[in-house]
Amino acid sequence: MKTIGFACTAVDEPLAPFSFERRAPRSNDVVMEILYCGVCHSDLHWARNDWGWTIFPAVPGHEIIGRVIETGPGVTRYKIGDHVAVGCMVDSCQHCDQCRKGEEQLCREGNTGTYGGFDRFTKEYTLGGYSKHLVVREEFALRVPDGLDLARAAPLLCAGITTYSPLRTWNVGPGSRVGVIGLGGLGHMAVKLASAMGAHVTVLSRTQDKAADAHALGADALLVSTAADAMEKAAGSFDLIIDTVPVKHDLNPYLPLLDVDGTLVIVGQIGPVVEPSTVPLVLGRRRIAGSPIGGIRETQEMLDFCARKNVLPDVEMIRMDEINHAFERMEKSDVRYRFVIDMASLTA
Repeated sequence: MKTIGFACTAVDEPLAPFSFERRAPRSNDVVMEILYCGVCHSDLHWARNDWGWTIFPAVPGHEIIGRVIETGPGVTRYKIGDHVAVGCMVDSCQHCDQCRKGEEQLCREGNTGTYGGFDRFTKEYTLGGYSKHLVVREEFALRVPDGLDLARAAPLLCAGITTYSPLRTWNVGPGSRVGVIGLGGLGHMAVKLASAMGAHVTVLSRTQDKAADAHALGADALLVSTAADAMEKAAGSFDLIIDTVPVKHDLNPYLPLLDVDGTLVIVGQIGPVVEPSTVPLVLGRRRIAGSPIGGIRETQEMLDFCARKNVLPDVEMIRMDEINHAFERMEKSDVRYRFVIDMASLTA
């Protein structure tokens, strides 16, 4: 089907209007009109080819809220008019051990990314949510719970599940002591979700400037990571630290903050970090771990949890033609805390 979007055609080119063909729907596909699309830091990395594997032209966008406008004859979960959501992946092998237990993000054959992947049947390059329409197999479309604000929900499909998944994996609940490094798109969701789970939440920041914001988001405290005395006093005081910083940085100041068997989970930076010392790891039986998004079942669980607890990201709505300015602002961390594109602004 013919559709329109915004694409980047080269590293040094701005995103611009782009007309293209979506693949023909298969029997188990839903066709959706995209209503809202969140702007993730990964979109910026992809457009800039920061990871070195972008294929141009590229249409970013993997935080998608839409309305079903067509269903294949084999679709049983959705009907025309349903509100659905799509996150970072649109397919997986469905038969490996990871897929069978609902961990499609860890598919042994590799999941198919919403953008930057290859369709498992046609081998077409996948193009993302900065567009008017999307075709996706029904197993990878999520149901938007009643009562969840459609205009604000899009970032839950990446920032939400990326932080929800490690909180669930490490069994965060009442009495858990959680630290959050970074208070951007991912960090503010980590604070909201951990707080909604009943944890005691501390934001780790280089200055005191974000204390008011941290408390407004649900944090119980802010720890200034550049204050040596405060950091020393806080040694051993966290069960879990969620590290959302999306660039190379030093983990060493944070490792002594973990209690015995505590874990620092990296969810932001994909690439190198400053070489960590093993001393606090070995002597305290501490861990450094990584975590991607969650599987489809867990993502649906997260959406239902957010609807039940009224947990939503703080967003700034933009038009599609404002995306390049939004990218510039994102590079300066000038957004609180996530841009969302109103796709009604995208016209032929």
